[in-house]
Amino acid sequence: MSALKTVTVEVADPGVAEAFYDKAFGPNVRVGLRASDAPTSGFRGCTMSLVVSQPNTVDGFLASAIDAGATTLKPAAKTFWGYGGVVQAPDGAIWKVASSSTKNAGPATRDVQDVVLLIGVADVKATKRFYAGRGMRVAKSFGSKYAEFEADGSPLRLALYGRAALAKDAGVDADGNGSHRIVLGGDAAPTTDPDGFVWEHG
Repeated sequence: MSALKTVTVEVADPGVAEAFYDKAFGPNVRVGLRASDAPTSGFRGCTMSLVVSQPNTVDGFLASAIDAGATTLKPAAKTFWGYGGVVQAPDGAIWKVASSSTKNAGPATRDVQDVVLLIGVADVKATKRFYAGRGMRVAKSFGSKYAEFEADGSPLRLALYGRAALAKDAGVDADGNGSHRIVLGGDAAPTTDPDGFVWEHG
């Protein structure tokens, strides 16, 4: 079975970005960094999510990200699915920190349960078929709305969401063009998916 193994965020200055991520999220963030000046503007079509155990842990990560230089896109709040908020890193990547719980069961921690890459796609069903054809097994699917793939032991998860819906969830306008400024890694052959996301082997 194939799965998402690595995520590399392309940034203008990897040293500056590394300092931000160390302060914002610590070693729990399982992403790489690579220098790039590829043109990009507006919404890049993807978000990264840190899934944590409870609201005070959400608040702690969001506070450290803002202290490190992130911009708030959506303040932390309760929703029908739990509790969470969204920030944008200085490099432009959008990060959501969320918990399915709305109540604290203990002190806040710096533990992360899952790191999920959500990519906004034009056609969830078509992109799901593309990835299934590359050996990725669907873990969850809600018709044309959402799909999530098995992690196969990887610390990262890949999920698909409609582009407009993902932008709304992130608190940004859906318009954007140029590079996604993100590169995905797996054990299958290099490719580019239907929405322009580049995969490398590794």
